[in-house]
Amino acid sequence: MKIWEFEDINPQIFKSSNPQIYKQMFKREDKPADDLVFGIRAVIEAIQAGKEIDKVLIKKGLVGDLFKELFDLIRIRQIAFQYVPIEKINRISRKNHQGVLAFVSPVALQRIEDIIPAIYEEGKTPFVLVLDQVTDVRNFGAIVRSSECAGVNAIVIPDKGSARINADAVKTSAGALHLIPVCRTRSLKETVSFLKESGLKLVAATEKATAIYTNVSLTGPIAFIMGSEDTGIDQRLLALADEQVKIPILGKIESLNVSVASGLLIYEVIRQRGLTPEI
Repeated sequence: MKIWEFEDINPQIFKSSNPQIYKQMFKREDKPADDLVFGIRAVIEAIQAGKEIDKVLIKKGLVGDLFKELFDLIRIRQIAFQYVPIEKINRISRKNHQGVLAFVSPVALQRIEDIIPAIYEEGKTPFVLVLDQVTDVRNFGAIVRSSECAGVNAIVIPDKGSARINADAVKTSAGALHLIPVCRTRSLKETVSFLKESGLKLVAATEKATAIYTNVSLTGPIAFIMGSEDTGIDQRLLALADEQVKIPILGKIESLNVSVASGLLIYEVIRQRGLTPEI
């Protein structure tokens, strides 16, 4: 029996005789046209046209005058970017991308520095959720949905190491991403410091805490910090927290899904505030 090597396979012949296996072996992670802009000039024009850019992927080692123009624009507009191997870009699209791909966000990102003063001016009590390294799109969407239902004022995410805001995230959020402000920041540490200086109590959720979340006062201005399920919250953020809380775990599994944990904590704030919507 012949053992086929991948490079021995003629894709067209293999596709006709093994269509299902072909899909798995030769598939690419192609993105919808309205979600992706490829090519240096096209990305420049998209940015200048005011498109909400989620992130730009750049091939490592890319140089040239046109690229310099793009990179200057990225820095001026404070757009998230990442240098990646060319193979990563090729897995997303094999079109003539010139080593540059931009993901277009379906929602407009906002600045937390603008939102907090506006909340105070309206006479309301700020309620913010900070997500540190929450990368799963469906978890992110579920958290956004719970947050919007509970009246959270804004969600803060980092430039790097966060879930992409795409069609899957919007769908999982049940459309809540179009209703709740999402704020992206280059430095979570600086943003969390800003929240603290603005009078918000920083509460970090960690299994290493000693205090149970229901035993901590959450009635005033609050910012919950949630971390990823594998690495938790960055130590620099934990150091800034006014309180560290945990959800009691009585079974053998060590932790809850981050979206479930977020929902519990968010609604504890509502419970302590008396379940009365602010008008």
